[in-house]
Amino acid sequence: MPRIIEGDFSAKGKRFAIVAARFNSIFADQLVAGAIDTLTRHGAADDDLVILRCPGSFELPQAAAKAAAHLDVDAVICLGVLIRGSTPHFDYIAAEAAKGIGAVARDSSLPVAFGVITCDTLEQAVERSGSKAGNKGAEAALAALEMANLYAALGNS
Repeated sequence: MPRIIEGDFSAKGKRFAIVAARFNSIFADQLVAGAIDTLTRHGAADDDLVILRCPGSFELPQAAAKAAAHLDVDAVICLGVLIRGSTPHFDYIAAEAAKGIGAVARDSSLPVAFGVITCDTLEQAVERSGSKAGNKGAEAALAALEMANLYAALGNS
């Protein structure tokens, strides 16, 4: 049987930076609340959570890079909400946010979770920020938590 190494979901003693865009804050604030609730339910203390707010999803990678480099955290969680409009602006911002957050994840020694929802409609934003499709901020927090514990299991925390 192969050896399996994986992270668990205990947040006790772990520290997290939640980097959240203010744009579309009515939905983004719900993602932040979902992430905080998930982490505290899994044992994180309020003092172990730092929330950084930035203007929009385009700025998330910049803030995440600073958080990874300068804060004493075990993982970074990026949260934002993009809703498609009638111009290609949505596509440019979504692509740059995804590429930028991915680059931070590759370049830092920390797990960086992607919790940016990209929606075609307001209804999708409502569904994905806490109603029938769940809360994608909570899901990103779970991913960050599991990855932080995986890194710890590998000796890279």
